[in-house]
Amino acid sequence: MRALVERQGGLVTIAPSMREVPLKENPEAFAFAERLFAGTIDIVILLTGVGTRALAEVVESKYSHDEFRAALQKCTIIVRGPKPAAVLREWKVRIDHQVPEPNTWRDLVALLDARIPVANQRVAVQEYGEPNPELYEALTQRKAEVIRVPVYRWALPEDTEPLAAAVQRTIAGEFDVLLFTSAQQLRNVLAVAGSAGVRDEWLGAARRCVIASIGPTASETLREAGLSPDIEPEHPKMGHLVQAVAKGAANVLKVKRGRPS
Repeated sequence: MRALVERQGGLVTIAPSMREVPLKENPEAFAFAERLFAGTIDIVILLTGVGTRALAEVVESKYSHDEFRAALQKCTIIVRGPKPAAVLREWKVRIDHQVPEPNTWRDLVALLDARIPVANQRVAVQEYGEPNPELYEALTQRKAEVIRVPVYRWALPEDTEPLAAAVQRTIAGEFDVLLFTSAQQLRNVLAVAGSAGVRDEWLGAARRCVIASIGPTASETLREAGLSPDIEPEHPKMGHLVQAVAKGAANVLKVKRGRPS
């Protein structure tokens, strides 16, 4: 990300905001494996590449990789986007359906409605850090049995000082653009700002910056917090995000701050 921004002439501050923490005690993942090998799961939905690999690590503590791969292929396999698709291609596992961009839960549900009836089907969903109650509700409304499979969760970085410093620098007006590449980044920024007692000050300062979101899921979370994304690329990828910022940020900033930028 730093290289992409610097290539466009930007000055970058990196503030790590999250880390992935595997769930070491994971009875849900083992219960999923038992049902998978028993043939009592009809559809498997893989939401992230990292989560797919993490799930394999858990399952393969009891079963071989070949056994896991063979069991998966007895189900209908749906991937949310290119990252879990890349993992399955590496494993030479068949992909039945891939959710089109921008790969939101709504796009996933639209795919199901158009092509995969889920009524009375047993549907396993690999979670990606935070549960998705809207997706589960949509599946339940369609009479599916939902099997949640959490494999990792998001946590704050072990060292939160760089993020705390970035919060204070935002309040001080040192940044022109704030880039968000996931919804959880915002949640963790707000947690750090809140612990310092400056949540409202940070939100106010952020509104004076260009808010750039990688895609609809992050944008929805930003809006829920009272931050309207100014820039969202057509394709939810980091390169497209940086290019969109390079093209549009100066004009947005001029409008927001009422001066040339």
